Amino acid sequence: MDKTGHNTSGDAGQLRFAQSSAGLTSSEIRDLMSLATAPGIISFAGGMPGNELFPLDEMDRIYNRLTEKEKQTALQYGPTNGLPSLRESLSYYLESKELPVHENRLLITSGSLQAIHILARAFIDPGDRVLVESPSFIGALSAFRACQAELQAVPLGGDGMDLSALEQELTGGASLPKFLYVAPNFHNPAGIVYSMEVKRQMIALLQGRNIPVIEDDVYSDIWFHEEDLPGMKNLKAMNPAGIDICFTGSFSKILGPGLRLGWMLVPEPIYRKCELIKQSIDACSPSLSQVIADKFIRSGEMNSYTARIREEYKKRGEAMIAALEEHLPGYVTFERPRGGFYTWLQLPKGTDSTLILKKAIEKGVVFVTGKTFDPAGERNDHMRVSFCNTDVETIRRGIPLIAQAIREVIGK
Repeated sequence: MDKTGHNTSGDAGQLRFAQSSAGLTSSEIRDLMSLATAPGIISFAGGMPGNELFPLDEMDRIYNRLTEKEKQTALQYGPTNGLPSLRESLSYYLESKELPVHENRLLITSGSLQAIHILARAFIDPGDRVLVESPSFIGALSAFRACQAELQAVPLGGDGMDLSALEQELTGGASLPKFLYVAPNFHNPAGIVYSMEVKRQMIALLQGRNIPVIEDDVYSDIWFHEEDLPGMKNLKAMNPAGIDICFTGSFSKILGPGLRLGWMLVPEPIYRKCELIKQSIDACSPSLSQVIADKFIRSGEMNSYTARIREEYKKRGEAMIAALEEHLPGYVTFERPRGGFYTWLQLPKGTDSTLILKKAIEKGVVFVTGKTFDPAGERNDHMRVSFCNTDVETIRRGIPLIAQAIREVIGK
């Protein structure tokens, strides 16, 4: 007690936190960030764009050309659903990807993760079943847990969701799932792209069941091979009848995560609910970021910039593949990335990748263990190795160290 009689002990046991916060734990990725930035550490952990790839010159030109009125707008509150100019330019950008913009509503959010949080709050009551991929993006899992959802995992294969397992979850439960969450292009962490056949069969299974889909797509601009583009068509672009598809995207991977800008493209009834939820959270996303993003799209430099960074990420991805093929023991398999930021390594069944991580840290290199992405938080015989924030030469130095750590734990 202090002199006023207030308890200053900080004893969390005496505080009455919300039940919805009980299942929240710190992300292993976040915990590694402080370690990953330590001097001399080679980090294959974070999903961060390369700092040296940000469009600094373009950003300087954009800001320096703003009028006084535009700068005032940039420093002022804006509409909850986003500045009209950005919603207009972003609509054109999304239409170029064949997304049905005019049949839906566009809501600007503070990153795509906020869009996922908003959709979770719109749909989930405590105890509701939600279908997620296994493995799955940790940010989405955390958002659903925060709403006290019951996560039902559907395994992923090399071409997408296990359709037999999906059908069983859709038909075998006592209650229908509230929604299905998928990330079909350059999946985080699995690195895969859903095949068109899997997407068509998913649509057939979902039609007539009144189960919305959250389609999370933040990596599709980071493709390495143009011939892959036809097969990367989004579920939202396929626009199937009778299925409400909530499409979420972000500027984080193509301009910079510091802008804190994302979006959702959703049917009108879902939009109305989400706009109210967004208003209750932060009223509006950063106006300065929105002005910059709008000008960037309108400048015509978006396509040339993304083409430039694609080439660098492709070099890094190919260097990662070459290093893994040269140094990994034969009992470790992995997805060969054709885009995105990640490579997903499969260790012998039952391996504890945390033991490998400890060895790797001793050698000066970090990655993310598999259980981080397991909806149950248990299976740990995978590793996510990122190549996005590490140059080619560093990849060539770091991967042999990871291979050594694997051999020291599992054997030759």
